[in-house]
Amino acid sequence: MEVVAEKKEAENKNSNASSVVDPSSTPTVDKEAEACERQTRDLKAGLHPLKHKFVFWYTRRTPGVRTQTSYEDNIKKIVDFSTVEGFWVCYCHLARPSSLPSPTDLHLFKAGIRPLWEDSANCNGGKWIIRFKKAVSGRFWEDLVLALVGDQLDYGDDICGAVLSIRPIEDILSVWNRNASDHQAVMALRVAIKRHSKLPNSYVMEYKPHDASLRDNSSYRNTWLRG
Repeated sequence: MEVVAEKKEAENKNSNASSVVDPSSTPTVDKEAEACERQTRDLKAGLHPLKHKFVFWYTRRTPGVRTQTSYEDNIKKIVDFSTVEGFWVCYCHLARPSSLPSPTDLHLFKAGIRPLWEDSANCNGGKWIIRFKKAVSGRFWEDLVLALVGDQLDYGDDICGAVLSIRPIEDILSVWNRNASDHQAVMALRVAIKRHSKLPNSYVMEYKPHDASLRDNSSYRNTWLRG
């Protein structure tokens, strides 16, 4: 799916759309029947359905301020989409990473998968991790988002989603997959990320299973909590 080719048309259509400012106002429960009805309506309207439905989420906490709420409670749903046009309407209204405060996490996950290790789709998986200078992280994040939405990465069905962790010194991009023990799929995902992102060889990519993150407390969740 060539997601980029539809951007200009979608931008023209979204001139009357409101900005995404209240994540809590979006629905949180998606029923299979509703998804089928939506796809039927999209096809009749001449829209271009994506292979997967996606959801944008974010987390944000004020540095140095302790809270009684859990990490899961602080993950807020922004918006979901299931067509190329719907993606661009959403994406064009989202704040760019360079304008967001630190620490903030942006999440893009397939619908039905929460951006948590404990989710059944993630619990046996892991993530590829790349660290970026803040000046360039937004560009690599956008390239990755387009590749995920357009189903352009190898072993795409094994991918759960991606996270951009905005931090004071550098930003951290991670791509989550379902099965950390499938070495072939894990390495193929690495190659696909490097290819689609045109990642220079100087950048180091590290793969880490989620269970290892739970054991050593070096995860993005704890980075986020520390601020």
